[in-house]
Amino acid sequence: MLKKFWNRGEKQQMSEAPQNEQVAAAETSAEVEVMPSQAEIIKDLELKAQEHHDAWLRAKAEAENIRRRAQQDIASAHKYAIEKFAGELVAVKDSLEAALGATENATVENYKSGVELTLKQLSSAFEKSGLAELNPLGEKFDPHRHQAIGMVEAAQEPNTVVSVLQKGYVIGDRVLRPALVMVAKGN
Repeated sequence: MLKKFWNRGEKQQMSEAPQNEQVAAAETSAEVEVMPSQAEIIKDLELKAQEHHDAWLRAKAEAENIRRRAQQDIASAHKYAIEKFAGELVAVKDSLEAALGATENATVENYKSGVELTLKQLSSAFEKSGLAELNPLGEKFDPHRHQAIGMVEAAQEPNTVVSVLQKGYVIGDRVLRPALVMVAKGN
């Protein structure tokens, strides 16, 4: 009986052997990868390094172009920032020239109405450009927006603007010219 088992084991091993060899041969042919030579690896790495270097050069050039365009835009903005305001002032100048050229019906009333219309044009140009008037009569003195010329005795409370000698102007929150004022003295 042992012989039978032994023979059966040999037969099983013998029948498995050719299959194992076929599988191993198939795996070897599928898995066989030829390792690239050092020269091929170096060549591949050099190509990748050249690609990265070219991409870096393109990015550097693009950044330089963006910087140059930004500088040109800033210079242009500085140069032409006043263009809109100047366009508004041209109409005011035209009105003043027309008033000076009108000699036929030149009465004081005509000149006065022409000057009033021109002043409205100028005020409109100021408003469109964000230029606002400072007329601080009766307000508390603010050294950031007002320039005190002197102090006077007044019935108002101390440090209050009593009179405005010259209006001030602001652009947005920035003082273009402070208002010249007289301030009430303290008792």
